[in-house]
Amino acid sequence: MDAVMFGLETPLMAALQHLLDVPDGDAGAGDNKTGGGGGATRTYVRDARAMAATPADVKELPGSYAFVVDMPGLGTGDIRVQVEDERVLVVSGERRREEREDDAKYLRMERRMDKFMRKFVLPDNADVDKVAAVCRDGVLTVTVEKLPPPEPKKPKTIEVKVA
Repeated sequence: MDAVMFGLETPLMAALQHLLDVPDGDAGAGDNKTGGGGGATRTYVRDARAMAATPADVKELPGSYAFVVDMPGLGTGDIRVQVEDERVLVVSGERRREEREDDAKYLRMERRMDKFMRKFVLPDNADVDKVAAVCRDGVLTVTVEKLPPPEPKKPKTIEVKVA
């Protein structure tokens, strides 16, 4: 796929392609898991492009964290929210091209039909057991509640014995 076609011709993507030495377009002929003669996998490059092209906002509220991610054109069945490695929030989805009509001829194809992905390292006070996600009008909001603050330690009184 051509990076220009999807509007991904940014300095960040150009630097990423240069570092990974992945030719623009097809990540290499042959097997689907490895790219050409390099060590980068097609999945890695695709995920890196998806993360660079998925806008997100992160807000800290008094009792929670809110992750707001644009997911245009995706339904709830197309979006995945996971917590990996106990501290990494992964939001992903994929929009596929709709079925082509036999009598229709595309004059321009600008809408992004690819993978959306973002990864966030959660703070230590995030409660990974209390995660909620709501998608409205193509905007996904993932809320992660905060753990209650630890109780302040009370001083321990030690009885002094008279010898």
